[in-house]
Amino acid sequence: MANPTTDVPSYWDHYARGVAPQEAEQALATALEWTQYPGHGPGFELLGEPASTLELGSGRGDAVAALAFQGVKAVGVDLSPVQIDQARQRWGHLGAEFHQAGVTEFLTGTDRKWDAVYSVWGALWFTDPEILLPLVRERLEPGGRLAFSHAPAVPGTYGVQGVYGGGFTGRRVWVYRWAYEPRTWGEILTGHGFRNVRVWEEPAPEADHVGTLIGVATR
Repeated sequence: MANPTTDVPSYWDHYARGVAPQEAEQALATALEWTQYPGHGPGFELLGEPASTLELGSGRGDAVAALAFQGVKAVGVDLSPVQIDQARQRWGHLGAEFHQAGVTEFLTGTDRKWDAVYSVWGALWFTDPEILLPLVRERLEPGGRLAFSHAPAVPGTYGVQGVYGGGFTGRRVWVYRWAYEPRTWGEILTGHGFRNVRVWEEPAPEADHVGTLIGVATR
């Protein structure tokens, strides 16, 4: 597939500038909430008890910082220079480590391994799993855990999907997302050598609202 645009980092920079940061104490307290509903759904326990973690698409770095605050060797990688700059300025004093890069570029260029690799509505959603998952598995310690969350697929629309980042009247900048039903995600993960695979749709706190797709698997 051809590179759709040379300006995807700028798209995420623009997104970052439009989202106001939370107060530091609140950001740390709510950082690893996997659903889009505050206080709803699973929390840190999805990662197990890792000594080291890597977040794919770490954004402002709140989750990385929360883990670093608990003594975890926590690393985040994000495509947006604005996001990474904000994360370093805000959380660098905690020992949190941030890298500006695409996730496949970063994973290909390192020989480090982590106890847990995770993505909270992050880069796993926006990266071809056929390319990303083998790289993630290679960078996990034996028995290491992958965890991720994002929106569930719209029924009947599966696989790669495109969205215009600037709306239908803006400049032509777009990104791709990959959407599958939980069963298909399970098959994809198993096919790439993951085990103890569990993928489900976490219901929303209110009936008929959009839930959250959550996946957990180990190397």
